[in-house]
Amino acid sequence: MSEVVSRAIDWGVKVLKDMISIPTVNPPGERYEDFARYSKEVLEPLGFRVDVVRVPDDYVKRFYPDYASYPRYIVLARLGEGKPVLQFNDHYDVVPPGSSWIKKPFDPVIEDGKVFGRGADDMKGGIAAFLAAIKAFTDSGKRFKGSVEVALVPDEEIGGETGTGYLVRELRSRPDYVVIAEPSSSETIWIGHKGAVGTIVEVFGRQAHGSAPWLGVNAFEYMVILAHRLMNEYKPLLDSRISSYEYDDPRGAKPTITIGGEVRGSIKVNVVPGYYAFSIDSRVTPEERVEDVEKEIIDFVKKTSADFPPDVKVNVKIVNRLPPALTDPSSHLVKVAKEAAKEVIGKEPRATVCLGGLDMRYYTEVGISTITYEPGILGVAHMADEYLTLSEFERMVRIYYRIMEKFLT
Repeated sequence: MSEVVSRAIDWGVKVLKDMISIPTVNPPGERYEDFARYSKEVLEPLGFRVDVVRVPDDYVKRFYPDYASYPRYIVLARLGEGKPVLQFNDHYDVVPPGSSWIKKPFDPVIEDGKVFGRGADDMKGGIAAFLAAIKAFTDSGKRFKGSVEVALVPDEEIGGETGTGYLVRELRSRPDYVVIAEPSSSETIWIGHKGAVGTIVEVFGRQAHGSAPWLGVNAFEYMVILAHRLMNEYKPLLDSRISSYEYDDPRGAKPTITIGGEVRGSIKVNVVPGYYAFSIDSRVTPEERVEDVEKEIIDFVKKTSADFPPDVKVNVKIVNRLPPALTDPSSHLVKVAKEAAKEVIGKEPRATVCLGGLDMRYYTEVGISTITYEPGILGVAHMADEYLTLSEFERMVRIYYRIMEKFLT
């Protein structure tokens, strides 16, 4: 059996290099069709029934109008019949390479036990790992019950609405269990992720010449008052709320706000600014609801600005929302994944909540048990000379193999 798995691992490394060589850069969404075609060519010889679904252009335009001229494809494949249905989900889009590369981002190489290339870690390494595990599983000749699904989706890097969002909401994908191959590392299972609320606070005053500031109403000054109150009154309120789950960094176990990531309004040094705006980035724990956080922020800003003069107007806009996601850490899926990992790496992985947003929410919001678990190293994704270690890749192939054994045999 070990020889079957080893051969599949070698095959998976080749698949990974092939996938990195297709630059599925997002934005805007390049070479998606080429990737979908290649994926079908890989999946069909493994015995999968493969559907390649083009996301309707008008649907893409609803969420990402700037990229609607680039076609989006979802690859959905199934092997086996009946239940349980175990689905492996992964996004195939990658961020632009950026600068400072020593290697060539889309010409993968193996050096010092690492595969280098954009997407090696996030997340084509995950695709290749679970495909290699599936190949080993089928090559072993095991008789199995239920079904294995593979869902390869676009656009996670810009929010996922036209990828996993479309898959779950419009195509109504309803597997029993989902493993999303986002790079958590073999020693960490993400059982959920924090949510987010993005807010823009606009302050309207009255513009005037800087030589006669009494003729104007300085929007910047009132913006500073709002920001100061948020920092000194609202942030301490959040510090008192501690989540009951484990996080990759214990400092993430509470809701947070970042004020001023975006600030706009200045015109010229000798002008009393009549308009200023700033952002609030709120991060939400699984115990909270984004609707409650939105209302809390709006109410706080309105209460603070109620004391402003009548010629100062304040507007609050919610510009994005991302619900948190959570799978019960005592669930069957989490237990099976921990057991499989312990058999391979000799210890149970941590079950933590991811600080960033993931595609998990699309599944958990319809009640599907979901974890995120993939080979990778935290901090390597999106950087120049992105890489995945071959040892980590091999560990995850063996873990995925055992997860399938436990669910399907």
